[in-house]
Amino acid sequence: MIIPGLRTYKVNEWARRPLIDFILDSLADAGCKILHASRPDMAPFVVTFETPTMERIGIVAYAFLATRTPTKNRPPDERSFQLKYGGKDSYGGENLHELWQDPLGMFTTLLVGIDPQDGFCVAADPILHSPTKFFIRMEFKDEHAEEIKSKGWHMWQRTKRSIRADGPLFETLAGATKAHFLDLVRFERAGRGLDPGDRLLLGERYISQLPTSQPPVLINTAVEKDIHPLAKQFDLSPDEIMDLISGASRLKMAVRGWVAEEHLRATLSVTDGITHCERLDEEGGPDILIRFHDGPPLTLECKNVARQTDKFGYPKIDFQRTRASKGDPCSRYYQPSDFDIVAACLHSISSNWDFKYIPSADLPAHSSCYGRINYNVRVNDSWSSQAASVFTRAYAAKGVIV
Repeated sequence: MIIPGLRTYKVNEWARRPLIDFILDSLADAGCKILHASRPDMAPFVVTFETPTMERIGIVAYAFLATRTPTKNRPPDERSFQLKYGGKDSYGGENLHELWQDPLGMFTTLLVGIDPQDGFCVAADPILHSPTKFFIRMEFKDEHAEEIKSKGWHMWQRTKRSIRADGPLFETLAGATKAHFLDLVRFERAGRGLDPGDRLLLGERYISQLPTSQPPVLINTAVEKDIHPLAKQFDLSPDEIMDLISGASRLKMAVRGWVAEEHLRATLSVTDGITHCERLDEEGGPDILIRFHDGPPLTLECKNVARQTDKFGYPKIDFQRTRASKGDPCSRYYQPSDFDIVAACLHSISSNWDFKYIPSADLPAHSSCYGRINYNVRVNDSWSSQAASVFTRAYAAKGVIV
C-alpha cells in the first residue's frame, strides 16, 4: 500500500516479523478481519482491518521490540525499546524523522514497543515524539510491565529526557496486553493531539470500561428548555460545545485552568479573614487578587498539578509560561515579583477542588536564569493547605502585620 507522504524504511524481515505477527494476531483474536497488511520487511507497518461491528480502521505502526536486557550503569529493573530503522550510516548527516500523521484522519499512527514473549506493548505519543531521532531508547520499569500484564491496561507518566522549548516536561505512556491491542488503537485515535495530562485522564477511563468490540451505545438525553445565551450565540447545543472543548486539547487545557481559578475564587471568598476577592483577567498577569483583614492587596497565581506524583509522592507542577518572548529564553520562567502567592490545584490527583499555597518568594530558584523561579516545582511540605497562614507569611515578607 502506497500512502502519500509516508516515509518508509527497509528492515530485517526476520527481526520484525514477531512485531507484525503480534499486531495481526491481536486484531484477529478481537474478531477483526484483516483487509491489508504490509510486508514485515518494510516499516512502518500499515494495516487496515474491519472490526466485528463493521468499523473500518487503518493504522500506521512504528513498532519496535521491547526487551528487558540488563545494561551496565542502568537500573536493574529497567526495560526499554529502541527507536531505530536501518543503520546510522544510512541517514548521512540527518537523523530527524517525522512520524507520519494522516491529515484526513483515516489512519491512526502508533509509536509502540512490543514484547511478543510477555504478550504486551507500550505506546508513546507519536505527535509529542515527532520529529524523532533514531537510536534513542524509551525506558519503562518492571513494575509497569507487571501492572500491564496483571490488569490488561496501565497508564503512567515519565519525565522526558529531551524537551523542546515549547514542549511539556512529562509524557504519558499507555500499556496494553495482546487482548487489548484494539483498545490501544482506539485510545490513540481518540487521544490524538491531547496534552500529556488529558492523555492520562483519557487512558485511565479505559481501565474501568475497556471498549474492545463493544458497539457504540446511543443515549437519549432530555432537551434543555432553557438554553444558555452563549449556546444560542454559537448556534450549538450545550453538549456540542462540551464535545468541542473535549476534542480540542489546547482549548480543554485552557478551560481547565479557568475552572481551577473559579474554584479557587469560590474557596477564598468564604475563607475567614478575606475581605476582598476578585478574578483578574489580564494577559500574562496573576489570576486572583485578595485582601486579608483589609490589608494591602495580594495576588495569586493558580496552577493545576500533574496527574501523577513524583517518586516521593509529591504533586508536580510544570511551572512555566507557554512560550518565551523573542530573544529572551529566560522570559518563559516566572519571577517571584510576578505574584505574591502560588495556589496549587490538586483536583488532578484528589478529584476534589483542594488547594495548597506557598509565597512565591519561597519557591526554588532557576538554576541558570537569574531571578527566575525553577520550572520543575514540587508541592512538598513547604506548601500549606491553610491559606490564612500563607497570607500572613506573604504580608510579613512585605513588612505588613495583619
